[in-house]
Amino acid sequence: MSVQAGGELYLRSMTVADIDEVMAIETAAFASPWSRQFFLEELQATHAKSVLCQRDGKPIGYVIYWELPGELDIHNVAVHPRFRRQGVARAMLADIIERATSRGFRRMTLEVRKSNDPAQTLYRSLGFEVCGLRKGYYSDNGEDAWVMERKLAPSRNEPLQN
Repeated sequence: MSVQAGGELYLRSMTVADIDEVMAIETAAFASPWSRQFFLEELQATHAKSVLCQRDGKPIGYVIYWELPGELDIHNVAVHPRFRRQGVARAMLADIIERATSRGFRRMTLEVRKSNDPAQTLYRSLGFEVCGLRKGYYSDNGEDAWVMERKLAPSRNEPLQN
């Protein structure tokens, strides 16, 4: 998969060769980053998918998600802090929404920290709505997470995913 987005951003699937740069983004973006081993395991899982965003050939953000029966579950959205508020996360998520819709998935879900207002604003602007709460979801500080979902209209050209 590769998509040209916004003239400057290039989207493609993540590979093992990207792990060092992905880890640099992960550690810059999060106080409690996921481990290198976690990313390696995700890249090997058949249900795990990814979008890596590059600008000028350099990775600046990524999304890890799972394709489950009838839905996509977004596990991690990260953009290097130097590239935030430039449409990077929006471009990656819009790409996933478009592909999910064309493939007949019925919904997308994600969890977001209750304190992360900028991410919640982005997700709402993309059609996600709060549908639940996970108490103590984040292991680093016990913060609650909102569960958000976006319902997808199936494409007329593709069968529904089960």
